[in-house]
Amino acid sequence: MPRLLSAFLVLLLALTGVPAFAGPPVVLAAASLQESLNAAADAWARKGHERPVISFAGSSALARQIEAGAPADLFISADEEWMDHVSARGLVRKGTRATFLTNRLVLVSPPASRAALVIGPRFPLARALGSAGRLAMADPDAVPAGRYGREALTRLGVWPSVQARVARAENVRAAMALVERGAAPLGVVYATDARASTGVRIAGWFPANSHTPIAYPIAQLNGSRAPDAAGFERFLLSREGKAIFARFGFGTR
Repeated sequence: MPRLLSAFLVLLLALTGVPAFAGPPVVLAAASLQESLNAAADAWARKGHERPVISFAGSSALARQIEAGAPADLFISADEEWMDHVSARGLVRKGTRATFLTNRLVLVSPPASRAALVIGPRFPLARALGSAGRLAMADPDAVPAGRYGREALTRLGVWPSVQARVARAENVRAAMALVERGAAPLGVVYATDARASTGVRIAGWFPANSHTPIAYPIAQLNGSRAPDAAGFERFLLSREGKAIFARFGFGTR
């Protein structure tokens, strides 16, 4: 089934309230996992299983879809908070939650840019943006990448100088697209996003201690009906599965 059609069917089921069906697992996953999780799904399918149906978006949007009754089997968030949000509402199957991936936060610029910043306390980010440039970020009020980014910029003492110049995007890939298109001279994204794109370059690395550690939890949802959901989760958590994510630049636990 084409991926766009699969994602449309997931949305259609969510809007019509039709219960999940016993087909391949439906996975709601953070936008930053696009290449890596699709590669893992392909590897799973090569083992003779039905390929999972995957819908990518910001973790905040996915958590709200789950809360609203969207039919899905697995949820992979880019932070612990949105998984906690879903779990607190009794929507996560007990004993299935595990944190298995990590990431880094970077500052990106267009390939032609010569911007290179040593990111540390009070680094000159506002000056690097220029007189009218904006800083592309996933929504710092909701989306994990944006929240990690705001936390880091706040700890480093530069958030007050740039907060009015933030170009907010619905997820981290949308934030990166603003830099790719030249709509923003700089953006805050994950290192794996920068690695996946030929349209940006890394202009600086955020210190790991400038923000809460970036962690990706996975869990089965209480409404899961797909027979293969537990098996696919075990595969993602296995040495073989984690090796796939490592190839795309993720850290593993």
